[in-house]
Amino acid sequence: MLARRLGLGVVLPLLILLIWQWGGSQPDMAGVLPTPLAVLHAWERWMFGSAGMGLNPYLGTWFSNVEYSAMRVGQGFVLAALIAVPLGLLIGWSRIMSSLFDPMIQGLRPIPITAWLPFSIALFGIRDLGSIFLIFLGGFYAIVVNTTQGARDVDRNLVRAALMMGASRLQLLWRVVLPAAMPSIFTGLRIGLGIAWTAVIVSEMVAVKSGLGYVLWDAYYVGRMDIVIADMVSIGLMGYLSDRIIVLVEQRVLNWRRLQSH
Repeated sequence: MLARRLGLGVVLPLLILLIWQWGGSQPDMAGVLPTPLAVLHAWERWMFGSAGMGLNPYLGTWFSNVEYSAMRVGQGFVLAALIAVPLGLLIGWSRIMSSLFDPMIQGLRPIPITAWLPFSIALFGIRDLGSIFLIFLGGFYAIVVNTTQGARDVDRNLVRAALMMGASRLQLLWRVVLPAAMPSIFTGLRIGLGIAWTAVIVSEMVAVKSGLGYVLWDAYYVGRMDIVIADMVSIGLMGYLSDRIIVLVEQRVLNWRRLQSH
């Protein structure tokens, strides 16, 4: 069964690679769509190349640019989670907090990250803070909305049982609402992290001068489509790996759900 699932999982990527190889080999696609082998070669030099290998400005800079982007995503995302999770719990549990914060959040949430770029540059300049601000915004709304919904969906029988046992409002929030909302919180974290990677690429194209987003735009500007595609694959890879980390944490934190199902 496992072998069959793995085999099915390889079919679509292999088909895409074959179509890509065929398309990249066409004369009218030269310089626009490099073949997978050309991208792989450029990616290898981007990772492990050295200054002695030529005048290519991307030689050996992959790891440093991944580090820059990952650090910005980490800072903005952690800040978003630290604020959005408690706020979402309060909004979902308290009518007063909901009336106070929810209308403003729902009003600001539809504004796309790109619309915040001019404000970010005007406020922070071409610096890391501008990028972190955009990443924070990108992750914040997904986390706070999902956390709010999770807090609102808490089983009222659990609440009544806790009140009958003498739980205070703070104990109720900490021991009943938070654990019950955890599945929704982790859903928000995963969605927010994906948006955070989108935000860092957008911000690095304009607001900073390093990272995967900066390389993506710079490579496009000089016509290095092999580096552009290698960069796109790198972004997808980093997003996937960071999502797997959250899934592993979720499995550990919500282990009680698995035990309950047996």
